[in-house]
Amino acid sequence: AHRDKNEKFRARLAAFYGCRPEDLHCEGCLSDVRAEFCRTCGVRACALEKNYEGCHQCPDWPCSYIEDFPVPLGKRVIMRTIPYWREVGTERFVEEEEKRYICPNCGSMLFRGAKRCRECQEKVDLD
Repeated sequence: AHRDKNEKFRARLAAFYGCRPEDLHCEGCLSDVRAEFCRTCGVRACALEKNYEGCHQCPDWPCSYIEDFPVPLGKRVIMRTIPYWREVGTERFVEEEEKRYICPNCGSMLFRGAKRCRECQEKVDLD
């Protein structure tokens, strides 16, 4: 929502998480600029403690942090992506994920969890 300046989605996320839309400014899990509710994320803390870029490097995956992940869509994405990321490596994983989140109708970039393209309004289900 922050990256794409999607204020409508930011407002919906804020309502879901019980915070203000401006509290959702985020530049990624391993950055120093994270949304309010992500500042206490156990997954992030675990990765930093083990000096990992992410769960794909951890031999203990999946662990209780993932099993108990509070956002169902996030957990589904994690469970789909980590095995593939391990198999193909970071460079190819990122390339494939960028290709995955493109609207098949108009070519606009989508975000994970999108149910409809912001540009053409076509329904999508990529997760």
